[in-house]
Amino acid sequence: MKTRICFIRHGETDWNASRRIQGQLDIPLNENGRNQALSLSALHDNNFNSIYSSDLSRAHETAKMLANNIDVIKLPSLRERHHGQFQGLTANEAEMRYPEAYARYKSRDPDYDFETGESLVQFALRVGAVMDALAKQHVGETVAVVTHAGVLDIVYRKATGRPLRTPRDFAVRNCAMNWFSVSGDGLKLEAWDDHCGLFKTETESVE
Repeated sequence: MKTRICFIRHGETDWNASRRIQGQLDIPLNENGRNQALSLSALHDNNFNSIYSSDLSRAHETAKMLANNIDVIKLPSLRERHHGQFQGLTANEAEMRYPEAYARYKSRDPDYDFETGESLVQFALRVGAVMDALAKQHVGETVAVVTHAGVLDIVYRKATGRPLRTPRDFAVRNCAMNWFSVSGDGLKLEAWDDHCGLFKTETESVE
């Protein structure tokens, strides 16, 4: 039997809109983000057996709008990657202040950890562990997971065999639904970036 998991990126925040790096800083949804989450909730007939979210408010608030009468289970392991010294900066500010570090970040150096943050290797291990745990706990069920762009990046790469180091050439948009299945054959991608045309999603924002 397989487990189906719908991964959803949280709704938009003001920092998404201004391309400011959030990482694990707790930034709430903005008005557009709440509207995105409400539109998603109105669209989807809630057939989820369980709903999980990151414990950061932007993800948890999105999940609560989707959940209706289901309790949302918060997991810190579903947080965004810790971006260390880059958190709170725009991409331009990070490049100006830390040019060598920014070059390693843009090249997707898998071992670079922002000095005080989390490397891609560490991050991928964390995401892989929580995915394995959810798949084992919910065999034969359908689960929603509301999380962050970086987490979705890792899940997509695991399902499609893309290395951590390769550039991200796929969109990770706010409140889009991304469906995966886990079975004896491993992790498979079923549908990606389904936002059903109910609301306009902007081009991908920073994490």
